[in-house]
Amino acid sequence: MNRFYSHGKFLLTGEYLVLEGALALALPLKLGQTMTVETFPETSPNTKNGLPETFQETSLQWEAHQPDGPWFSVTLNPENLEILDCDDPPKAEKLSQILKAVKQLNPKAFEGNDLRFATRLDFDPNWGLGSSSTLIANLARWANVDPYELLRLTFGGSGYDIACATAEQPIYYQLSSAESALRQAQGPQQVKVVEPVETPTPMVKAVDFNPPFADHLFFVYQGQKQSSSKEIKAFREKVNPDDLQKDIETVSEISRTLPKCETLDDFCLLMQCHERIIARCIGQEPVQKRFPDFEGTLKSLGAWGGDFVLAATKWPETQIRAYFKGKGLEVVFAYHEIVQ
Repeated sequence: MNRFYSHGKFLLTGEYLVLEGALALALPLKLGQTMTVETFPETSPNTKNGLPETFQETSLQWEAHQPDGPWFSVTLNPENLEILDCDDPPKAEKLSQILKAVKQLNPKAFEGNDLRFATRLDFDPNWGLGSSSTLIANLARWANVDPYELLRLTFGGSGYDIACATAEQPIYYQLSSAESALRQAQGPQQVKVVEPVETPTPMVKAVDFNPPFADHLFFVYQGQKQSSSKEIKAFREKVNPDDLQKDIETVSEISRTLPKCETLDDFCLLMQCHERIIARCIGQEPVQKRFPDFEGTLKSLGAWGGDFVLAATKWPETQIRAYFKGKGLEVVFAYHEIVQ
């Protein structure tokens, strides 16, 4: 049995603008996704090698699990990766398209024996912590293909989440001008296989980000998963990349300065500046406006309007949890509880 594990992610700085070349600071998480792959020799239908009745000759079995139990299951034909049986057609079709992209990059990936895949998420897939990116990263390592190219052929996006998947500490992530142009020309994909092209390798660099005020940082789930693809499309429809250069430079400088912050107040000032920039770029109000009585700084992480926000405050943890619970938001993580 082969086992693969990838970390989930938070994008601390650079949301939206990372697509245009801004330097982003990203955090790999202690929560992620495990994928195991078992290979079974081809057997006759009468023998089945001791396997359950559902495991037929020349089949690819896929069982996905989330924290509270089974998520979905699919049986596919390993030769053409078409669906033979499933309990969730939309998820099965999406998975089929992803596996076809894997085969496009490595035609021999599914040849030979029967295969049984099992995936297990450490987090609720609705939280937006990287259920797709961790899957792409795990599959890429199993099939020995470029994870960034596999992402481009399927979901699209900047790829910072792919970098976080195998990182063991916070990272800087930046696309070159060539990569930004490639993503802008193509746009996010709806799990649709496209023609492969040479994808430039992004800059990924480990960074020493260990804020001495980490006990005052919390991550709060807003209760609504956002579609990154839709948010990216909306962003590009609103802005002209040529008008973003000053904002890209400012956000990049914020990313470089954050690891040097020694006080919570300095950190909050940078987060507030970052929020104002992105709010202007995408034409949305900062999340802080929704919580006017919160004593501290709130910053969106990733796509605005849902997923998680960062809460930086001098309130004790009990008060933080009670405050957000009173707003109907009960999923709250302390910094060291979730950040790798």
